[in-house]
Amino acid sequence: MKNYLLICVVAATMGASSVRGMETESPAPGGAPSTVGAVTQPGSASPQAGGASSTDANADSAKSCEHVLFSRKLKYGESERNVLDVAAPGALDGSPRAVLLFVAGDNFAGDGTQADTTAALQEQAMCFAARNGMVAVSMSYRLAPAAPWPAGARDVASAASWIHQNIDLFGGDPQEIVVIGYAVGAFHVASFMAHKEFQETDSDVAGVVLVSGMYRSGTDAADGERSYLGADVSKYNDRSAVPGIIEVEVPIVLAWSTADPPRLVAQGEKLKEVLCSAGHCPRTALLAKRDSPASVFDLDGSGDSLAERTKQLLRQIEARGLP
Repeated sequence: MKNYLLICVVAATMGASSVRGMETESPAPGGAPSTVGAVTQPGSASPQAGGASSTDANADSAKSCEHVLFSRKLKYGESERNVLDVAAPGALDGSPRAVLLFVAGDNFAGDGTQADTTAALQEQAMCFAARNGMVAVSMSYRLAPAAPWPAGARDVASAASWIHQNIDLFGGDPQEIVVIGYAVGAFHVASFMAHKEFQETDSDVAGVVLVSGMYRSGTDAADGERSYLGADVSKYNDRSAVPGIIEVEVPIVLAWSTADPPRLVAQGEKLKEVLCSAGHCPRTALLAKRDSPASVFDLDGSGDSLAERTKQLLRQIEARGLP
Protein backbone atom coordinates (compact mmCIF):
# COMPACT_ATOMS: atom_id res chain seq x y z
CA MET A 1 0.00 0.00 0.00
CA LYS A 2 1.16 3.52 -0.76
CA ASN A 3 1.84 6.12 1.88
CA TYR A 4 -0.67 8.95 2.13
CA LEU A 5 -0.58 12.73 1.81
CA LEU A 6 -3.00 14.84 3.86
CA ILE A 7 -3.93 18.32 2.62
CA CYS A 8 -5.67 20.48 5.22
CA VAL A 9 -7.56 23.50 3.91
CA VAL A 10 -8.37 25.73 6.86
CA ALA A 11 -9.84 29.19 7.31
CA ALA A 12 -6.80 30.87 8.85
CA THR A 13 -5.12 34.24 8.42
CA MET A 14 -1.58 33.89 7.08
CA GLY A 15 0.99 35.69 4.98
CA ALA A 16 2.01 34.44 1.54
CA SER A 17 4.76 32.74 -0.39
CA SER A 18 4.81 30.09 -3.10
CA VAL A 19 6.46 27.06 -4.56
CA ARG A 20 7.12 27.57 -8.24
CA GLY A 21 7.81 31.08 -9.45
CA MET A 22 6.41 33.10 -6.53
CA GLU A 23 8.32 35.11 -3.95
CA THR A 24 8.13 35.06 -0.16
CA GLU A 25 6.29 37.80 1.72
CA SER A 26 5.72 38.64 5.38
CA PRO A 27 6.09 36.10 8.20
CA ALA A 28 3.05 34.51 9.83
CA PRO A 29 1.67 35.74 13.15
CA GLY A 30 3.90 34.48 15.92
CA GLY A 31 7.05 34.76 13.83
CA ALA A 32 6.80 31.48 11.87
CA PRO A 33 9.25 31.35 8.97
CA SER A 34 7.82 32.30 5.59
CA THR A 35 10.64 31.06 3.37
CA VAL A 36 9.57 28.70 0.62
CA GLY A 37 10.34 25.20 1.79
CA ALA A 38 11.28 26.39 5.30
CA VAL A 39 11.34 23.51 7.77
CA THR A 40 10.08 24.05 11.31
CA GLN A 41 8.82 22.05 14.23
CA PRO A 42 5.15 22.93 14.86
CA GLY A 43 4.80 22.62 18.61
CA SER A 44 4.54 26.40 19.09
CA ALA A 45 3.51 27.39 15.58
CA SER A 46 -0.24 27.57 16.14
CA PRO A 47 -2.28 29.04 18.99
CA GLN A 48 -4.89 27.04 20.81
CA ALA A 49 -8.47 27.46 19.59
CA GLY A 50 -9.80 30.92 20.36
CA GLY A 51 -6.31 32.21 21.09
CA ALA A 52 -5.95 30.53 24.50
CA SER A 53 -2.67 28.93 25.54
CA SER A 54 -1.87 25.98 27.78
CA THR A 55 1.52 24.56 28.74
CA ASP A 56 0.16 21.01 28.87
CA ALA A 57 -1.73 21.40 25.59
CA ASN A 58 1.34 22.82 23.87
CA ALA A 59 3.47 19.98 25.20
CA ASP A 60 0.99 17.39 23.93
CA SER A 61 0.83 19.13 20.55
CA ALA A 62 4.61 19.23 20.27
CA LYS A 63 4.85 15.54 21.13
CA SER A 64 2.22 14.58 18.55
CA CYS A 65 4.15 16.56 15.93
CA GLU A 66 7.58 15.08 16.60
CA HIS A 67 9.53 14.38 13.41
CA VAL A 68 7.07 16.40 11.30
CA LEU A 69 8.59 18.94 8.90
CA PHE A 70 6.61 22.05 7.93
CA SER A 71 6.83 24.40 4.93
CA ARG A 72 4.81 27.55 5.61
CA LYS A 73 2.80 30.08 3.59
CA LEU A 74 2.92 28.78 0.02
CA LYS A 75 0.81 30.93 -2.30
CA TYR A 76 -1.82 29.24 -4.50
CA GLY A 77 -3.89 32.22 -5.70
CA GLU A 78 -4.10 35.99 -6.04
CA SER A 79 -5.71 36.83 -2.69
CA GLU A 80 -3.66 37.32 0.46
CA ARG A 81 -5.78 34.51 1.94
CA ASN A 82 -4.86 32.07 -0.84
CA VAL A 83 -1.94 30.44 0.98
CA LEU A 84 -0.96 26.93 2.07
CA ASP A 85 1.13 25.19 4.73
CA VAL A 86 2.68 21.79 3.99
CA ALA A 87 3.70 19.18 6.56
CA ALA A 88 5.55 15.92 5.87
CA PRO A 89 7.11 13.07 7.84
CA GLY A 90 10.71 13.68 8.80
CA ALA A 91 11.81 10.70 6.70
CA LEU A 92 10.47 10.14 3.17
CA ASP A 93 10.92 6.82 1.36
CA GLY A 94 10.28 8.07 -2.18
CA SER A 95 6.91 6.33 -2.56
CA PRO A 96 4.09 8.45 -4.04
CA ARG A 97 1.70 9.63 -1.34
CA ALA A 98 -2.06 9.95 -1.62
CA VAL A 99 -3.60 13.36 -0.93
CA LEU A 100 -6.24 14.29 1.67
CA LEU A 101 -7.52 17.85 1.24
CA PHE A 102 -8.88 19.02 4.61
CA VAL A 103 -11.04 22.15 4.34
CA ALA A 104 -11.97 23.64 7.73
CA GLY A 105 -13.48 26.94 8.82
CA ASP A 106 -16.03 28.44 11.19
CA ASN A 107 -17.21 31.36 9.07
CA PHE A 108 -18.62 32.21 5.65
CA ALA A 109 -17.92 35.89 6.21
CA GLY A 110 -15.49 38.14 8.02
CA ASP A 111 -12.58 40.50 7.60
CA GLY A 112 -9.94 37.86 8.33
CA THR A 113 -9.06 39.29 11.76
CA GLN A 114 -11.31 37.14 13.95
CA ALA A 115 -9.84 34.22 15.89
CA ASP A 116 -9.93 30.93 14.01
CA THR A 117 -11.20 28.23 16.36
CA THR A 118 -10.18 25.51 13.88
CA ALA A 119 -6.47 26.33 14.22
CA ALA A 120 -5.78 23.61 16.79
CA LEU A 121 -7.69 21.08 14.69
CA GLN A 122 -5.68 22.11 11.65
CA GLU A 123 -2.30 21.57 13.30
CA GLN A 124 -3.25 18.30 14.97
CA ALA A 125 -4.79 16.91 11.78
CA MET A 126 -1.61 17.70 9.89
CA CYS A 127 0.44 15.90 12.52
CA PHE A 128 -1.98 12.96 12.43
CA ALA A 129 -1.35 12.72 8.70
CA ALA A 130 2.42 12.84 9.03
CA ARG A 131 2.47 10.26 11.83
CA ASN A 132 0.58 7.92 9.52
CA GLY A 133 3.01 8.32 6.65
CA MET A 134 1.15 11.21 5.02
CA VAL A 135 1.98 14.78 4.07
CA ALA A 136 -0.36 17.57 5.18
CA VAL A 137 -1.20 20.91 3.57
CA SER A 138 -3.33 23.57 5.29
CA MET A 139 -4.93 26.39 3.33
CA SER A 140 -6.90 29.58 3.98
CA TYR A 141 -9.79 30.63 1.72
CA ARG A 142 -11.51 33.93 0.95
CA LEU A 143 -14.43 35.27 3.00
CA ALA A 144 -17.60 37.23 2.24
CA PRO A 145 -18.64 39.98 1.79
CA ALA A 146 -15.46 40.75 -0.15
CA ALA A 147 -15.59 37.30 -1.76
CA PRO A 148 -19.20 36.05 -2.05
CA TRP A 149 -20.46 32.80 -3.60
CA PRO A 150 -18.85 30.90 -5.33
CA ALA A 151 -15.44 32.07 -4.06
CA GLY A 152 -15.09 29.22 -1.54
CA ALA A 153 -15.70 26.52 -4.13
CA ARG A 154 -13.36 28.20 -6.58
CA ASP A 155 -10.63 28.37 -3.90
CA VAL A 156 -10.96 24.63 -3.30
CA ALA A 157 -10.58 24.11 -7.06
CA SER A 158 -7.52 26.37 -7.16
CA ALA A 159 -5.94 24.54 -4.23
CA ALA A 160 -6.56 21.18 -5.92
CA SER A 161 -5.00 22.58 -9.09
CA TRP A 162 -1.97 23.75 -7.08
CA ILE A 163 -1.64 20.23 -5.73
CA HIS A 164 -1.70 18.72 -9.21
CA GLN A 165 1.01 21.13 -10.31
CA ASN A 166 3.28 21.11 -7.25
CA ILE A 167 2.70 18.14 -4.98
CA ASP A 168 5.42 16.07 -6.62
CA LEU A 169 7.87 18.36 -4.83
CA PHE A 170 6.59 16.86 -1.54
CA GLY A 171 6.31 13.26 -2.74
CA GLY A 172 2.55 13.47 -3.29
CA ASP A 173 0.44 11.61 -5.84
CA PRO A 174 -2.04 13.97 -7.60
CA GLN A 175 -4.06 10.93 -8.70
CA GLU A 176 -4.99 10.16 -5.07
CA ILE A 177 -6.52 13.37 -3.70
CA VAL A 178 -9.22 13.02 -1.04
CA VAL A 179 -10.93 16.20 0.18
CA ILE A 180 -12.10 16.56 3.80
CA GLY A 181 -14.52 19.42 4.46
CA TYR A 182 -15.13 20.49 8.07
CA ALA A 183 -17.95 22.85 9.17
CA VAL A 184 -18.14 25.78 6.68
CA GLY A 185 -15.37 24.04 4.77
CA ALA A 186 -17.78 21.13 4.14
CA PHE A 187 -20.14 23.53 2.33
CA HIS A 188 -17.31 24.74 0.09
CA VAL A 189 -16.12 21.20 -0.65
CA ALA A 190 -19.65 20.00 -1.41
CA SER A 191 -20.23 23.02 -3.66
CA PHE A 192 -16.94 22.39 -5.45
CA MET A 193 -17.99 18.79 -6.10
CA ALA A 194 -21.60 19.60 -7.03
CA HIS A 195 -20.87 22.47 -9.45
CA LYS A 196 -18.61 21.23 -12.22
CA GLU A 197 -18.46 24.71 -13.70
CA PHE A 198 -16.23 25.78 -10.78
CA GLN A 199 -13.76 22.95 -11.29
CA GLU A 200 -10.55 23.35 -13.24
CA THR A 201 -9.06 20.97 -15.78
CA ASP A 202 -6.49 19.77 -13.24
CA SER A 203 -8.57 19.90 -10.04
CA ASP A 204 -10.11 16.39 -10.05
CA VAL A 205 -10.15 14.44 -6.78
CA ALA A 206 -10.58 10.77 -5.87
CA GLY A 207 -12.79 10.96 -2.75
CA VAL A 208 -14.61 13.28 -0.34
CA VAL A 209 -15.19 13.43 3.43
CA LEU A 210 -17.83 15.91 4.68
CA VAL A 211 -18.08 16.74 8.41
CA SER A 212 -20.86 18.77 10.11
CA GLY A 213 -21.64 20.98 7.15
CA MET A 214 -24.48 22.95 5.58
CA TYR A 215 -25.40 21.57 2.17
CA ARG A 216 -28.64 23.39 1.29
CA SER A 217 -29.42 26.78 2.83
CA GLY A 218 -32.93 28.21 3.07
CA THR A 219 -34.93 30.95 4.72
CA ASP A 220 -33.38 30.00 8.06
CA ALA A 221 -29.90 30.91 6.81
CA ALA A 222 -27.71 32.70 9.33
CA ASP A 223 -26.23 36.15 8.66
CA GLY A 224 -22.89 34.72 7.54
CA GLU A 225 -24.57 32.41 5.03
CA ARG A 226 -26.63 35.31 3.65
CA SER A 227 -23.52 37.43 3.31
CA TYR A 228 -21.89 34.68 1.26
CA LEU A 229 -24.91 33.42 -0.72
CA GLY A 230 -26.55 36.82 -1.31
CA ALA A 231 -29.78 38.48 -0.20
CA ASP A 232 -32.00 36.69 -2.75
CA VAL A 233 -33.14 33.51 -0.99
CA SER A 234 -34.71 32.25 -4.21
CA LYS A 235 -31.19 31.61 -5.54
CA TYR A 236 -30.09 29.48 -2.60
CA ASN A 237 -31.31 26.19 -4.06
CA ASP A 238 -29.26 26.70 -7.22
CA ARG A 239 -26.25 27.67 -5.09
CA SER A 240 -26.51 24.62 -2.83
CA ALA A 241 -24.74 21.29 -3.17
CA VAL A 242 -28.04 19.51 -3.74
CA PRO A 243 -29.02 18.13 -6.21
CA GLY A 244 -25.68 18.43 -8.04
CA ILE A 245 -23.82 16.27 -5.53
CA ILE A 246 -25.88 13.20 -6.44
CA GLU A 247 -24.03 13.18 -9.77
CA VAL A 248 -20.65 12.86 -8.01
CA GLU A 249 -19.11 9.49 -8.82
CA VAL A 250 -16.22 9.39 -6.34
CA PRO A 251 -16.61 7.75 -2.89
CA ILE A 252 -18.06 9.93 -0.12
CA VAL A 253 -17.80 9.70 3.68
CA LEU A 254 -20.44 11.75 5.54
CA ALA A 255 -20.17 12.62 9.25
CA TRP A 256 -21.87 14.78 11.85
CA SER A 257 -21.82 15.01 15.63
CA THR A 258 -24.29 14.37 18.42
CA ALA A 259 -23.07 17.74 19.74
CA ASP A 260 -24.02 19.58 16.53
CA PRO A 261 -26.97 22.00 16.49
CA PRO A 262 -30.19 20.29 15.31
CA ARG A 263 -29.99 22.16 12.00
CA LEU A 264 -26.60 20.63 11.16
CA VAL A 265 -27.73 17.15 12.20
CA ALA A 266 -30.76 17.49 9.92
CA GLN A 267 -28.50 18.62 7.07
CA GLY A 268 -26.31 15.53 7.44
CA GLU A 269 -29.26 13.16 7.70
CA LYS A 270 -30.98 14.73 4.68
CA LEU A 271 -27.85 14.58 2.52
CA LYS A 272 -27.41 10.91 3.42
CA GLU A 273 -31.03 10.24 2.43
CA VAL A 274 -30.61 12.07 -0.88
CA LEU A 275 -27.39 10.25 -1.75
CA CYS A 276 -28.77 6.83 -0.80
CA SER A 277 -31.92 7.45 -2.86
CA ALA A 278 -29.67 8.23 -5.83
CA GLY A 279 -27.81 4.93 -5.40
CA HIS A 280 -24.69 6.60 -4.03
CA CYS A 281 -25.03 5.82 -0.32
CA PRO A 282 -22.02 7.17 1.60
CA ARG A 283 -20.12 5.71 4.51
CA THR A 284 -21.29 7.59 7.60
CA ALA A 285 -19.86 8.40 11.02
CA LEU A 286 -21.71 9.75 14.05
CA LEU A 287 -19.15 11.55 16.19
CA ALA A 288 -19.58 12.04 19.92
CA LYS A 289 -17.95 15.46 19.44
CA ARG A 290 -16.50 17.49 16.61
CA ASP A 291 -14.97 20.42 18.47
CA SER A 292 -11.55 18.93 19.13
CA PRO A 293 -8.85 17.22 17.08
CA ALA A 294 -9.14 14.14 19.31
CA SER A 295 -12.81 13.64 18.55
CA VAL A 296 -12.38 13.91 14.79
CA PHE A 297 -9.13 12.03 14.21
CA ASP A 298 -9.03 9.62 17.17
CA LEU A 299 -5.99 11.30 18.72
CA ASP A 300 -7.29 10.09 22.11
CA GLY A 301 -7.52 6.46 20.97
CA SER A 302 -11.27 6.21 21.61
CA GLY A 303 -12.00 4.72 18.20
CA ASP A 304 -15.05 7.00 17.73
CA SER A 305 -13.66 9.11 14.91
CA LEU A 306 -13.04 9.59 11.21
CA ALA A 307 -9.52 8.19 11.23
CA GLU A 308 -10.36 4.59 10.34
CA ARG A 309 -13.08 5.56 7.86
CA THR A 310 -10.66 7.88 6.11
CA LYS A 311 -8.09 5.11 5.88
CA GLN A 312 -10.79 2.77 4.54
CA LEU A 313 -11.64 5.35 1.90
CA LEU A 314 -8.02 5.56 0.82
CA ARG A 315 -7.80 1.76 0.61
CA GLN A 316 -10.97 1.73 -1.49
CA ILE A 317 -9.53 4.30 -3.86
CA GLU A 318 -6.37 2.28 -4.30
CA ALA A 319 -8.31 -0.96 -4.85
CA ARG A 320 -10.54 0.66 -7.48
CA GLY A 321 -7.68 2.47 -9.19
CA LEU A 322 -9.45 5.82 -8.92
CA PRO A 323 -9.74 8.30 -10.31
